[in-house]
Amino acid sequence: MTATPAASADEPTQSKRAQRFTYVGFDIEPESNRVVCRYRLDSASQSHDFSEVVAFPGGGDWTNPAVVEAARILFLLTGVSYYKAGAPPVVDLGETALTATELGFLKTFYLDGLGEFAYRNGIDLRDLEFVAGQLERTASAGYTPRRNSPLVPFGGGVDSIVSVEQIRPHTDDAALFVVTRPGDRFDAIEEPAAITGWPVVRAERSIDPVVLRSRELGFLNGHVPVTGIISAITVLAAVLEGRDAVVLSNEWSASSATLYDHGRPVNHQFSKSETFEAGFREVLAGALGDGLEYFSLLRALSEVWIAERFAEQPQYFDHFRSCNKAFLIDTTKRFDHWCGVCDKCAFIDLVLAPFVSKEDLQKIFAVAGEPLQKPELLDTFRRLLGFVPDAKPWECVGDVSESRVAARLAAARPDRADDDILQTLVTVARGYQDPAPEELLKPLSRHFVPERYQPEILKQHHE
Repeated sequence: MTATPAASADEPTQSKRAQRFTYVGFDIEPESNRVVCRYRLDSASQSHDFSEVVAFPGGGDWTNPAVVEAARILFLLTGVSYYKAGAPPVVDLGETALTATELGFLKTFYLDGLGEFAYRNGIDLRDLEFVAGQLERTASAGYTPRRNSPLVPFGGGVDSIVSVEQIRPHTDDAALFVVTRPGDRFDAIEEPAAITGWPVVRAERSIDPVVLRSRELGFLNGHVPVTGIISAITVLAAVLEGRDAVVLSNEWSASSATLYDHGRPVNHQFSKSETFEAGFREVLAGALGDGLEYFSLLRALSEVWIAERFAEQPQYFDHFRSCNKAFLIDTTKRFDHWCGVCDKCAFIDLVLAPFVSKEDLQKIFAVAGEPLQKPELLDTFRRLLGFVPDAKPWECVGDVSESRVAARLAAARPDRADDDILQTLVTVARGYQDPAPEELLKPLSRHFVPERYQPEILKQHHE
């Protein structure tokens, strides 16, 4: 089914588009442990210069030749945050040297990574032209790290916690990685991070304040593929530390489209998808050699399998949070508990319900109340289960088939026999053909996890 864009008819967004976006350059400042990326947006009436600063307070080996390559990749991906302010039809890469492979990847990163932004703003980015002055570079940096020293981006939610516990038996030299604004800390990350017992490597990202005034300045606004940007920051942090792997926690269903626009998939989670992962791995191999592995530990695994594994880690129950209101920039509005009403709260409650007791989930959501006990959220769950066409939330939630299977499993639990919402959902779900639960408890797709880091389920499946 084809959806209709949500752009305003009063002021066509197409008329707001600038004329040209230029990659000006980047500077590596070892004395300050930071990289500064500079861009320019030109429109008919004015120009805006932007700079983003990414700092690494813990320092590292800035003399490693791979640092320049990692910083260049960071510069290429971070630009998308500033391009979107005017979404012009021309992206000028200036004097930035890159390979044909990198250029192809960057085009996909813009076109598909900004798919949601374009759809919701009523913009067609298929006319996007990249002007590349230098399509040749020297050989890779030949990065050589120490072995079995993974860096795990950590958000404090179910997925990253499961990754930590699955990879723990394979290394005694792992660290978590956290990106925030300078000086900021999120309790929803810090509390479960402390439970892991692992050291934390940090980066501080300072977005140009001009972009944060988008409404005031008449800029376009919307979703950017932030996981791709975080991935590039993590790669640079790993190189600075001499680590051999960046381990993401993106699951199988992150590759599922949120909706289809005239047959073209639009995926809120594009930079968590297999397509992004495969392309980024190719870019890193060309720039750094084969020394650094980039992969998602959970790529082949369902949210249902992940939830079952999380249920085996009760030490995190009182400390984890996936609710977006725990991560608001404005600290005066930031929640210190689950909000209990958003799509993410509802999905986490639903997918854990087959494996975590009702009593424990009610304790987890105690402040706001458990979503599955709120009749007013029935429509939220209907959207999660795909009962409403083209209405999957623009959120990091599972595939509709995963949600329906989770509902069936949860409704069969004795402690959920009287849950009206679950029983209502399961009645409707009978009209849908979904995988058997056991099918979602084994690998569902290819993955890129090297043998030394594979969870047991991947090793068994390979055998």
